[in-house]
Amino acid sequence: MLHQAEIEQPLLPLSGWQKGVIAFANVAMGAGMTINFVVVAPLAREAGLTEVQVAGILTLSAAIYALMIPQWGRWADRFGRKRVMVFSLMAMAGTNMLFVFALQAALAGLVAGMSTFFLLVFTRLWFGLLAPGLQPAAMAAMTDATTATTRAGGLGMLSAGMALGSILGPAGSSVLAQFGALAPIWGSIVFCAIAGIVIAFALPKSRGDRNRSRPEPLRIRDPRVFPHLTFLLCYFIAVGAIQQTLAWLLEDRFAIAQAETVQAVGIVFSCMAVMLILVQFGYVQRVNPSPRRILPVGLAFIAIGYIGAAVMTSFPAMCAAFALVGAGSALSVPAANALGSLSVERHEQGSAAALLSAAPPSGFIFGPLLGAALYTLDTRLPLFFSAAMMIVLLSYRLYREARRAV
Repeated sequence: MLHQAEIEQPLLPLSGWQKGVIAFANVAMGAGMTINFVVVAPLAREAGLTEVQVAGILTLSAAIYALMIPQWGRWADRFGRKRVMVFSLMAMAGTNMLFVFALQAALAGLVAGMSTFFLLVFTRLWFGLLAPGLQPAAMAAMTDATTATTRAGGLGMLSAGMALGSILGPAGSSVLAQFGALAPIWGSIVFCAIAGIVIAFALPKSRGDRNRSRPEPLRIRDPRVFPHLTFLLCYFIAVGAIQQTLAWLLEDRFAIAQAETVQAVGIVFSCMAVMLILVQFGYVQRVNPSPRRILPVGLAFIAIGYIGAAVMTSFPAMCAAFALVGAGSALSVPAANALGSLSVERHEQGSAAALLSAAPPSGFIFGPLLGAALYTLDTRLPLFFSAAMMIVLLSYRLYREARRAV
């Protein structure tokens, strides 16, 4: 009876508003992480770095970020979820500010050559060390605030927030770029700081508790979750390859200046964001379709969108292609996370979701570097590679469903 009561009663209940605040923080984090791919890529190239060097800077910080997630999860248990979430958001704002100052110094000619590379690496490493706490702390807080029957929906809200932020951030850069090439990054800094302040006032006090009973963390090689984790890792490798190279593609394909490139990329991401919001809230949230049914459709949309962006050379056609990618993302990411979370017992769903949250930063370890390397060979190769990756994932899902039906 006690076990059943623990399932029905959240450990630390939160109101709907407070859960929404945590999701809002994930939007800010997603925007702060991905806006660098829009702004930094063309600016760093202007400062004299090669495409592979730029990708290496962002890849190294993503690797450290992914490796630090488990440690920050333990610190969230020890010091409290709220404290870690606030610290993580403020750390993202502060480390992005340091990165902006370093980039400004490079553009002004105060540093040059390999000194520029090592300066940007050094400042970006602090992001990987100090900022990863939000995801594990938010997952743990949402796990504490939900029951077994409501946990999948609560954790899905966080995944949707991060995915939305990863598109809204670059989309907003088209507006902020009118105030300067670095204005989008300053906007993300303010966004993260505001989210940290909102978390600090909206959530109840959090105190670490080493003795509280929580589900045991799942092993990465757990046979129930590992296929879903691998699936999401491959997905975000493909996404990372595109986000790293899209700014270069637009700049080179349409022969536009750096400031115009930021605006163009922002417009493309705005098309993705609009379609993601329309599909997510107009269809997924209202109809609540089966994840198994919508995941293949989403992957097909993304593959078609990437191929269309590669073969169609007009800017409106590229916007339409990436709008289709946005629709596919709205179907694919929540569905893949839901299938991974639901592959385990109800009391393990929080641990599964926390494990799956490592897939996006891990994917961005390999995706940007791979995309940059492919781009040096042919500007369309990253798009074809990512489309092929989506087709492989689609084939895998269709094969799994066929075996399941037997």
